[in-house]
Amino acid sequence: MITILLLVLLALCVLVQLYFAFFYFLPLSKHTDPESDVLRPVSIIIAAHDEHDNLYELLPMLLDQDYPEFEIIVVNDRSEDDSEFYLHELERQFPRFRVVTIKRTPDYLNPKKYALALGIRAAKYEYMLFTDADCRPCSANWIQKMQNGYANGAEVVLGYSPYVQLKGFLNHLIRFETLLTGIQYLSHANQGQAYMGVGRNLSYTKACFFKNKGFASHIRTMGGDDDLFVRDAANNSKISIVINKEAQTVSIPKKTFREWIIQKRRHMSVGGRYKAADRRRIGAFVASNVFFYILLVVLLVLNSHLAILAALTGLRYLIVFPVYVLVARRLDEPISLPLLPVLDIVYFLNYVFLGVSVLMYKRLRWK
Repeated sequence: MITILLLVLLALCVLVQLYFAFFYFLPLSKHTDPESDVLRPVSIIIAAHDEHDNLYELLPMLLDQDYPEFEIIVVNDRSEDDSEFYLHELERQFPRFRVVTIKRTPDYLNPKKYALALGIRAAKYEYMLFTDADCRPCSANWIQKMQNGYANGAEVVLGYSPYVQLKGFLNHLIRFETLLTGIQYLSHANQGQAYMGVGRNLSYTKACFFKNKGFASHIRTMGGDDDLFVRDAANNSKISIVINKEAQTVSIPKKTFREWIIQKRRHMSVGGRYKAADRRRIGAFVASNVFFYILLVVLLVLNSHLAILAALTGLRYLIVFPVYVLVARRLDEPISLPLLPVLDIVYFLNYVFLGVSVLMYKRLRWK
C-alpha cells in the first residue's frame, strides 16, 4: 500500500512538471521578439563598486553600440580603486558619458539600490537600460534589440543574461542554473505572469519606476533591485521579453563553489518576498522536481513496481529534457546533453541546500 501511494505521488510530480513544460516552457521556445522602427533615446545605467578592470572592458563596447541616441551613466559607488580617474577621463572625452559619484551611502539604505536610484535620477531619457559592470553585450545591437521590447506598449522589458562557457563541472552547473532560472522567469512573463528579472539585462521607463515608488517597498532588503522591482511593476505595468542572442549580455561566472554559493544565497534570500501566487507556482515546480528524486530513490530502495517506476521516469526525461533543449536552442545557449541528467539532480539538491542555508544563516551583504 505504501509503495502504491509513493508511486501516485511520483506520478503527480511528473504531471506537474509536464504541465510546466507544455504550458510555460514550450511556448517560450517558439517566442518571437517584437520588432520596432522607433529608435527611442536610451539611458544606460551601471552601478559599480571597485570595478575598474571590468569597466575598462565594458565601457568601450557600450560606447560602440550601433544606436543613434543614448547616454551612459556610471554610478561610481564608493570605489577605492582607479575607477574615478578612468571614468572622469571618459566623461571628458565623450559627451554621452556621465559619472555620478557616491562617497558615502546613508546607513538605512541598501547601497546598490541607492546607487541605481541616483543613476535613474540623473538620467535624461525616459527609457532606461540596466546592466552590471561584469557584463558584456553580445552584439553592437544590444540597445536596439532590447528597446524593441517596447513595441507592444510595455513599460518593462526583461532580457536574458547567460554566463561564458568555460571548462569544468562548476561552469556547466552555473550555466544550467542560469538557463533554468531564465526558462522560468521568461516563460512566466511570456504568459503574463512576470515575477522577476535580472539586473544584468533589464530595461524599464522612468514613469514605471516612479509609478511603482522605485525601490521603496524593499529598500532595506539585500538584493531585489531587479526581481522585487519587477514584482511590483507586474501589478500595473505591461511587461515584455526579448531573448534574441543580439539582445543578451554575457558575464564571467564565479570560479569556485564558495563564491557561487554566496552569490546564489543573496539571490535566493529575496524569494520569500515574492507574491504568494508566484511563490506557489515556483514552489510547485521546484518541489515537484525535488520530491521526484526523493521518491525515485525511495522506490528504488524498496525495489517494487519497477516497470511503473521506469515508465514514469522515462516519461519525465523524454518530455521535460527535450523541452529544456528546445528553449536552450532558442536562447542560443550551449547545453551538454550527456551531463543534463546529472546537472538536473545536482541543481535541485543544491536548491534545497541553499534554501536551508538562507533560513538558518541570513547574514548577507552587498560589496
